[in-house]
Amino acid sequence: MIPGALCSFFLALLIMLPLAVGAFAQTEDSAVADSITAQSPQIEPVTSLVAQDFDYDNGERIELSWVPSIDDRLVDGLVTGYEVFRTVDGGEPERLAVLPPGANFYRDENGDVNSVYSYYVVALGDGIPGVSVRTAPMSPEREWVNVDRAYLFLIALIIASAVIFFVETARRGKKLFIRKIAGLEAIDDAVGRATEMGRPVLFVPGIHDMDDVQTLAALTILGRVSRTIADYDSKIFMPVSRSLVMTAARETIKASYLSAGRPDAYNDDMVNYVTDEQFGYVAAVDGLMVRERPATIFLLGAFFAESLILAETGNSVGAIQIAGTARPAQLPFFIAACDFTLIGEELFAASAYLSDEPKQLGSLKGQDVGKGIAMFFVIVGTIAATIGYAWDVDFVNSVLTWFNEVFSTN
Repeated sequence: MIPGALCSFFLALLIMLPLAVGAFAQTEDSAVADSITAQSPQIEPVTSLVAQDFDYDNGERIELSWVPSIDDRLVDGLVTGYEVFRTVDGGEPERLAVLPPGANFYRDENGDVNSVYSYYVVALGDGIPGVSVRTAPMSPEREWVNVDRAYLFLIALIIASAVIFFVETARRGKKLFIRKIAGLEAIDDAVGRATEMGRPVLFVPGIHDMDDVQTLAALTILGRVSRTIADYDSKIFMPVSRSLVMTAARETIKASYLSAGRPDAYNDDMVNYVTDEQFGYVAAVDGLMVRERPATIFLLGAFFAESLILAETGNSVGAIQIAGTARPAQLPFFIAACDFTLIGEELFAASAYLSDEPKQLGSLKGQDVGKGIAMFFVIVGTIAATIGYAWDVDFVNSVLTWFNEVFSTN
């Protein structure tokens, strides 16, 4: 009886022992796997990925922004970069860029208003697969008007309205007030003096070509000067440093003599091309001044280092000199050595001043309105900044913020 029971016990023990060993081995393997899984680094994805249409463009730009992965640290971070992908109309993803660690922004500048886009951002690790995050499908939009710059439209509207108003006023024959410019008022007297003395007039249009607006302004004044010379039967010399200026000056003087009824008195030799070289041209002009001793000299246009050389030589021969340029660095030399100087914009206003043409007068007066607006804001802004600094109040930004809010609401 006992031997039989013992046999049964040992038999059961033999049967259960492999199962127990297998269970123990399985438990040990599971613990090792869990330990390996716990020790394997996982790249956390980016968060708050947003795709937004870029404001006030033609519909080609989309901006992506996100919060970097929490594994993206400056020291010993797991993230080695970010990949940006894009799908167009639900198609296959295409990679747009690979960005360095720490990046949280990307701008896609190849969009189309007729397509739908989705974007993916994947945090990359060194040999560790990343997890992609996707944006909702969106399509860029085309904005025709930038409402944040409505104030520029308002200023342009005021100036344009002023120009139209003054042009129509001049066309009706009403006299528009324009401040007298001494240099232009003296043209007739200066040419008359040269006629009385029997000496010529010298006209120098600067050293730039016809692509410079100062040269164009000088030729406009030349038309009035040459017309007066034709009326007074005086003589003009005009050395130039550009061939195109020579051609344009000859046509201008010819038209003036024709309008004065004296086309036979015109001669192409009144305008001579000298050289394109700056100081070679200056030497030739100075020589002409010394030899011919003109009674009146006009220095109008673009001048550089030669301005004082020409003005001093003209002063030494006793000529009345009328100068003008839009280059601020040369104005002091002309003011010091010449009798009359057209300062800056006075050179460009000469055409309207001399012609009395309604369109030019209206444009000139409209520009004055724009200058008045600019002066007003400069004065008000200076006062506001000064008071704000004294009272520790930012008046300027407060007003600009209010202004933008008003126009954005409207």
